[in-house]
Amino acid sequence: MKPLLRPIYYFIPKPPWRRRYSHTQPDPSPTVNDLLTLLEKSDGHNQLISLIQQHHANPQLAFRVFIWATQRSKLCTRTCHSAIVDMLVKDDKRFDIYWSTMQELRDCGVGIGCGAFSVLIRGYERLGNAEKAVEAFVKMEEFDCKPDVYTYNAVLYVMVRKEVFLLALAVYNQMLKCNLSPTRSTYSILINGFCKTRKTQDALQMFDEMAQRGIAPDTVTYTIIVSGLCQAKRAHEAHRLVDKMRETGCVPNIVTYHALLDGYCKLGRLDEAYALVRLFQRIGYVLGVEGYSSLIFGLFRARRFDEALGLYGKLLGEGIEPDVILCTILIKGLSDAGRVKDALNFLGEMSKKGLVPDAYCYNAVIKGFCDLGLLDEARSLHLEISKQDCFPNACTYTILICGMCRNGLVGEAEQIFNEMEKLGCVPCVVTFNALIDGLCKASKLKDAHMLFYKMEIGRKPSLFLRLSQGSDRIIDSASLQKKVEQLCDSGLILQAYKLLIQLASSGVAPDIITYNTLIDGFCKSGNMDGAFKLFKDMQLKGITPDSVTYGTLIDGLQRAEREEDAFLVFNQMVKNGCTPSAEVYKSLMTWSSRNRKVTLSLSLWLKYLRSLPNRDEVTIEAIEKNFKEGQIEKAIQGLLEMDVQFKNLDLGPYTILLIGLCQVQRVDEALRMFSVLQEYKVNITPPSCVHLIDGLCREGNLDLAINIFHYTLERGFMLMPEICNKLLKCLLRSRDKKGHAFDLVHRMRNFGYDLDACLHQTTKFLLQ
Repeated sequence: MKPLLRPIYYFIPKPPWRRRYSHTQPDPSPTVNDLLTLLEKSDGHNQLISLIQQHHANPQLAFRVFIWATQRSKLCTRTCHSAIVDMLVKDDKRFDIYWSTMQELRDCGVGIGCGAFSVLIRGYERLGNAEKAVEAFVKMEEFDCKPDVYTYNAVLYVMVRKEVFLLALAVYNQMLKCNLSPTRSTYSILINGFCKTRKTQDALQMFDEMAQRGIAPDTVTYTIIVSGLCQAKRAHEAHRLVDKMRETGCVPNIVTYHALLDGYCKLGRLDEAYALVRLFQRIGYVLGVEGYSSLIFGLFRARRFDEALGLYGKLLGEGIEPDVILCTILIKGLSDAGRVKDALNFLGEMSKKGLVPDAYCYNAVIKGFCDLGLLDEARSLHLEISKQDCFPNACTYTILICGMCRNGLVGEAEQIFNEMEKLGCVPCVVTFNALIDGLCKASKLKDAHMLFYKMEIGRKPSLFLRLSQGSDRIIDSASLQKKVEQLCDSGLILQAYKLLIQLASSGVAPDIITYNTLIDGFCKSGNMDGAFKLFKDMQLKGITPDSVTYGTLIDGLQRAEREEDAFLVFNQMVKNGCTPSAEVYKSLMTWSSRNRKVTLSLSLWLKYLRSLPNRDEVTIEAIEKNFKEGQIEKAIQGLLEMDVQFKNLDLGPYTILLIGLCQVQRVDEALRMFSVLQEYKVNITPPSCVHLIDGLCREGNLDLAINIFHYTLERGFMLMPEICNKLLKCLLRSRDKKGHAFDLVHRMRNFGYDLDACLHQTTKFLLQ
């Protein structure tokens, strides 16, 4: 049996002349026992670091000493690990030297500790070579080395960074099966992974599990959760967590505070954001460039452009230098405000400040041009930045495709898409969705479906076909997760990693927006069978239908005069746990009103209100009773008071009900509803006014019809020619209202109506 401790000269390379005679001339170098005596002193780890640093030019010797020391935990501190990682990343060849050194030591019977692999994983990760990092983890078995929790943490970190979270979870489960207890770092890494994949609830469950195991979260863990909650639009919960964090004695840092501030700003809750700034400043938080950037972004999003620019001026006045991110926010904000020329000038000024504009800056200006319909200018800027190596990116092409589709130039959008692929710029899911939407709206449903299929099979059709066939085929996220877990259980972690990376690089999978867009296209073309086929397909692929999916199908069925089926889909939606949105209820209300079921229309809206928190059932029942009994004023007043109380006034239901009353010739009730809305200073919509005028004209109540038309002029509404001509003809053909017709024409001209284009020949003849 080979001795466990060999003389140190055994591991030091010998010159050729010494190798020949070393068996007869013992080397006077110290033995490993002597070295161990030296290193096991109280400052042994410092001696090891010193030894590694002394042999920086001779990495093999440093590697040998370090690998030998990995079996001795007292010696291998974090500083030692970092020193070896620094040596590794200086030159790719050093990794080969490290591997060969490990193999040599293993062949000599020297045990290899987990730390020897941890530095490899960290080194590969630092160079961005995640596959090699995973391979290093897998190769531990060849060296008879079982991973410890720190090695697991290192590889989990790599997997989460590379966004192969399914594999990270499978490896975590392997770690638990090995009876290794997760550390705070393990939880922080996995919680970060859950937050990145928008699985906030899973992240919170893991956070709770961490506490149950008696592991107190640190500032990093708390900050990850706060950021995840804010990304999930749950800023209020994030705020409560920061309060809890302080109560437990864990001090939030500037990153924590900024994550919370940013969350409020992105939700448009600026009053709370400013209150937060005042609170944080009292406890020593200084509003730096990141804080200002969040506030300015929030102000621009709320269309408070002057305030945003004023805050930028304040930042400059405080001597804070803007960075590229803030400049991008300003350029985007100016573009959104329609001030594209100012945005373009600001883009030019960035270089004077020593800042290099990135793709986001240029894309913001290109989007501004597209939003204003200035497509030639957008294309011109696109061509200009095409001369630079890093531009344009997938986002640039997506913006142009959206702009072209919005302006009805679908053919040009397809050309841009093809040009993008030829240049090797990979379309993202948003790019596909934009073009599919444009094709659907242009009634090119067949082309949209072909693009969907192309998107699905990706750039590697053979991979798609291989995975979708056989008994263990992969058709959704659940079957993919099962496959990854099976590979990990079989020790094929590297194969699982390669599979996930192949899938990620093979193309982009259709998402809920893709399916909803196509389903909408099929519904509007009257192809309900095609729509339901897609509906079934998306569920087989593991994509859960949302409120938009169900709402689109319900609307499509109503268009096809399949009212009963529409309500069946609605009931199935509720049964499946998908909460119908206000838009779904309004769609059902609209069609019920068109089918002369106005009372049902109101009942549907009241059902929606019942689903909201803190709504009083007694009040809702009173509204329904008053409406059924014809006490329209009381019913509408009850609805308005409830909306005012909860600051949730939506004009949609009122418009649908008013129009519905007109359609069933209950014009008197519609007029009373109009009066109540006026009393509460609610702006009545132009469609409501059109239906009221039409109903009053039918009943011969022309004075009230004129009053409604005057209301539209006061509110700045310009009505369609059809209703204008109808009212004028009724006035001109009446015995005593002709004078009102001429007065109305005069008012229309002053308002800005193009009378020559607006008035029909018959109306012009009657006006003579």
